[in-house]
Parts: sequence; structure tokens; C-alpha cells
Amino acid sequence: MARIQGVEKKKAGFLVRLAYFMTRRKVGRVVTPVKIYAHHPRLLRAYAHMEMGQEAAQSIEPQLKTLASVEVARRIGCPF
Repeated sequence: MARIQGVEKKKAGFLVRLAYFMTRRKVGRVVTPVKIYAHHPRLLRAYAHMEMGQEAAQSIEPQLKTLASVEVARRIGCPF
């Protein structure tokens, strides 16, 4: 459980709600880090740019990228 409470959808501005929608569409739910980054919109925007950049990287095959992501998550105990 995070020490900082995330921003709830009811109290979120337009851009934060848009980020929540995109996260829900990609992951299936709004994850805690995104809710926490929402306290600082510039940080949330930087986080989104980083995620989009990593997703757009075409240096390796998508299947290998997914496999590596799953393996790293398994090693560190992440549920994703």
C-alpha cells in the first residue's frame, strides 16, 4: 500500500481523467503510481512521455519485449 493517497477520479482535472482513461484501457485499471503522479500534472505528463517512448521503441521484436517485461516483473514480484 502506498504511503501517499492517489488522486480520485472525482477530484481529478481533465488531463488526469484522460490519463486514467488511457491507463484503464491499456492495463485494465488505474494503477497506484499513476494516481500518485496525478498530484503533480507535470510529473504525470513526463511519466506518460516515458511510457510512450518505451512502447514506441522498435529496436527489438514486440514478442521479445513482452517476454522480457514479464520475466522482469516475475523476478521482482510485480503482479503485472
